[in-house]
Parts: sequence; C-alpha cells; structure tokens
Amino acid sequence: MKPAWLKKILGEDSRTILMRKNIFTSILLKAWSGFVFLALVPLTLSCLGTYENGIWLTISSMLIWIDHLDIGLGNGLRNRLTTYLAHDDIVAARQATTCTFVMLILIIVPVMLVILAMVYSADLYAFLNVDPLCSPQLTDSCAVAVVFVCSTFVFKFIGNFYMGLQLPAVSNLIMTCGHTLTLAATFVAWLTGSHSLIAIAAINTCSPLAIYLLAYPITFYKRYPHLRPSLRYFSFSATKDLFTIGVKFFTLQIAGVVLFMSSTMLISRIFTPDMVNPYQICYRYFTILLITFTIVSTPIWSATNDAYARGDERWILNCRKRMDKIMLLVALALLLMVLLSKPVYAVWLRGQVDIPHSLTILMAIYMFVIMYSLSYSNFLNGINMLTLQLIFTCGAALAFIPLTLLLTRDYHHVDTIIIVMIAVNLPGMIVNRMQFNRIINHSAKGIWKR
Repeated sequence: MKPAWLKKILGEDSRTILMRKNIFTSILLKAWSGFVFLALVPLTLSCLGTYENGIWLTISSMLIWIDHLDIGLGNGLRNRLTTYLAHDDIVAARQATTCTFVMLILIIVPVMLVILAMVYSADLYAFLNVDPLCSPQLTDSCAVAVVFVCSTFVFKFIGNFYMGLQLPAVSNLIMTCGHTLTLAATFVAWLTGSHSLIAIAAINTCSPLAIYLLAYPITFYKRYPHLRPSLRYFSFSATKDLFTIGVKFFTLQIAGVVLFMSSTMLISRIFTPDMVNPYQICYRYFTILLITFTIVSTPIWSATNDAYARGDERWILNCRKRMDKIMLLVALALLLMVLLSKPVYAVWLRGQVDIPHSLTILMAIYMFVIMYSLSYSNFLNGINMLTLQLIFTCGAALAFIPLTLLLTRDYHHVDTIIIVMIAVNLPGMIVNRMQFNRIINHSAKGIWKR
C-alpha cells in the first residue's frame, strides 16, 4: 500500500504510472531509432545503388516472416508472464520462460536448414526477377541473411519477456541498440568501399543478433535470475498452455506478414526491383508516425492483461478514451506529413528516388487504417479476444494477392497495390471497434466474446 501523500503526488494508479514512464522512455528511444532509419535509407542507397537496394529491400521483407515462425510463443509468453506475475506465481512464470526458449530452438534449427537448402537449389534470379549480371552475390547474400535472422529468432524472446514484465521500454532499448549498430557498421562499409550486397545483408542481420546476445546474460544472470530459462523447469503442460494461446497470435502474425511481404514481392515481379524503392521509402517515411504510435499503444497490451486479470475494467475504459484522443492527433499528423512530403523527400533523398504524390496520399490512408485497427486490437490482445481478428486478418491475407493480380492487369500502377491493401484491411478495423465496444458494454455474445 502506498501512503496517501504519495498517491496524491502521483495522482494515478501505479499501472498507469508505469505505463507512462515506459511511453516517455520509449519515445526518446524511438526518436533516435527514427533518425537511424532515415539515415540508413540514403546511406544504403549510396552503397548499393537503386537496383541492388531494391533487391535488398525485397529480401529483407521476405525474411520478416521468419520472425513470426515462433507459432505465437513470444506473445503467448508475454500474456502468460503478465498473468502469472499478477498472481505472484514465480514457478509458472519461470516455466513459461523456459518452455518458450527451448521451443524456439527446436523450431528454428530445422527451418533454417530447409531454407538454406531452398536458397541454394532454387533459381532466385528468376523468382525475384533479378538480372544475374547486376547482382552476382544474390544467393550467398540470402544465405548469410537467413543464418543471422534465424539465430536472432531464438533470442528475440527477450523482448517479449520484458513486455510481459510491463517494461516495453527495455525491449525498445535492445532494438534501438541493434539499429544503431547497423547504422554505424553501414557507415563504416560506406567509408571503406565495402559496397557489396552480401556486406549490407550481413551488417543488417548480424547487428541485432549481437545486441541480443549481450542482453541475455544481463537479463537472466544479473537482473532476473529467478526467471532464467532452465531445463529443470521445462514442462510439456506449460508448453501446451503457451501453444493454446500462441497459435492464435501466430496465425495473426503470419497473415500480417503475408500482406507486407507479398506487397513488396508483387511490386518486384509485376513491375521491376527499382519500383520497390518508392513504395518502401514512402512506407518508411510514414513509419516514423507508426513507430511513435506503437510506443504509445504497445504498453496498453500488457497493462490491459494485468487490469483484466485483476478485474479492473474501469481502467480499461478510461485508457480507451485517452486512445480516442490520440487517434485524432494521428489523423492530423498524417495530414501534415502529406503536406510536407515533397520538401522532406527532396532533402532526404537528394533526388535519388522520385516518390509520386498519389503514392504518399494512399500510404497515409493505409497507415491510418492500420493504426486505428491497432488501437483496438491491443486491448483485445490483452484480454485474449482473438477469434474475430483471426477471421478478418486471414481473410485480408487470402484476398490480397488475387485482388492485386486482377486489378493490376487493368490499372498497371503501384498505387493499385496500396488501394487493395486499404480495402482488405478496412473490414478488420471496423470489426475490432465493434467487438471492443460490445465487450466493454457487456453485450458481447457468441463469437464476439472469443
């Protein structure tokens, strides 16, 4: 119990205070991360040129799906850890941490071997529509990237661990350090003339791994030894519990990755690798706002899980009201970014890539749809209401590719792909809002309560 004078000074409950501290710290970290992302674009372009840079962006977008092969174990750990610690069940919390770590290793080793076999046996040049003379190191670059990304896959659960402790700022710190190391190494490569695709691939995939390897002993030997993974705490029943909730998160993740990864691949195949640059750069421009929004909304997930476990629905409702105000600011920020986009592109890209204004406007609309949907899904994820999200996210992923192929025949423009992305994500956004309102008003029944 806090003394009355301390409560008066804080003015709010400890959950909100912790959440706001994490948001403030994360804003500082992500502000630096945003600078790093912006600086990496022209620097990598200078190293690779527009053609190979488009190839690297395509490869990196394809590799994203590896991060989500954890069958939702990371997010399952996040939710379960918060619940167990809310009830002071340290043994169950350590079992969850152990089972997640062990299962990630068992999952990724065979996956890595299969992907490497595919990389060296398949014709990647034909698959990605790449000229072998323009990028002779494509196969080796993919192999190097796969090895490092698969290794990082195991240790990224440390980020989920901190989120389960309601400390997303620490997770953001780890990721920011990885991005900073990537920028520093890319700058060294630029200075030394190491401008090959394989060098850039190695730098971008090895840097995050190095930071996670450093974070592991600090986390589990210095700060939280009582929650350190240990084979003594491995339990099949605990693993089953993580899988039960994790498989739903996994399906959501895969569907999201299909949408993001396939859009880049479709641009490369339907048009040319060069056309990936305007799309990805425009996406990264608005990612600045998406990152800021994620900083604010991410702590809500675990905080909602904690509030729901303790029966504090009033806190959830008050938090949602604050989120509505934030979404209004998001809409205004997107409008401002569109208005300022031309001068920003001119300074940022120095004329290396031309970004059509129509692409910028459509990307802003797409980002609003995604962020508005996320503003509700973070609450729903926190209380494990995932069924409707599964239906509509999977439906969007299944509809995206055939609709894109159909419409680009008549409207052969990159803008068409963004329009389809908006259209397939819009129903899920609407349903997320409807489900949250029904749950908070205690009128949810049947599928609306699952």
